Amino acid sequence: MRPLIAKIKPASGFSRIVHISFNLLLPLIVFVLVRIDFIQLALIIILLSKWRMLAVRPRFWPANIRANSVDIMVNISLLLFMVNSESQILQLVWAAVYGFWLVIIKPASSSAMISVQAMIALLCGLMALSVGWDSAPLYALVALTGLVCYISAHHFFDSFDEPYTRLLSYLWGYFGASLMWVLGHWLLFYGMVSQPTLLIVSLGYGLAALYYLDHRDRLSAGVRRQIIFILVAIVGIVIAFSDWGNKIV
Repeated sequence: MRPLIAKIKPASGFSRIVHISFNLLLPLIVFVLVRIDFIQLALIIILLSKWRMLAVRPRFWPANIRANSVDIMVNISLLLFMVNSESQILQLVWAAVYGFWLVIIKPASSSAMISVQAMIALLCGLMALSVGWDSAPLYALVALTGLVCYISAHHFFDSFDEPYTRLLSYLWGYFGASLMWVLGHWLLFYGMVSQPTLLIVSLGYGLAALYYLDHRDRLSAGVRRQIIFILVAIVGIVIAFSDWGNKIV
């Protein structure tokens, strides 16, 4: 189901400038609060910025929360990236990425851009779990990974009016949770990206590309073989060159 509340997006003129300015103000406020170590207040402001989800009758709240879940997930992930950054410059970079998300990526409504939103949410959500809650109990990581995968998949499939959106989203969520349950015993890191994140995102991007191209009747046999070969190569490299000792790196 699509969002039940319309977004206010002025097309041009002074109203458009004001709208963009307010969107850019949020990353700036979050950046300042992170710098002065008011993390909880930054999180509250991010959640309050989504007040329009609840500006309807309560029976519409679940649909609106689901429709905005990708945006909420990206917002909170970028906050965590700022908090865990070691320098002010890097925090500014994440604030700029946040602004780019709010002004350019998030308002887009084409199926291609909605697919991009879903892929960004999958990457940011899983990276945030690795960076912010790497010491959490395994069952919590498994549950949250499944939730991130489900939300991202539902956002992706919903843009294509896929009749099996819910089923496919549950299957992808189950797959992500299962992979985290297996690999969470090692939780190897490559910079900010954990091994489960690398595998889930790589497979997710590849499968999404296959689905998108097939939906657009642009999936040739050669392209299919190339994408499958790349996915198999990534999985093979990770399996072959990972340290499978019983430890967390």
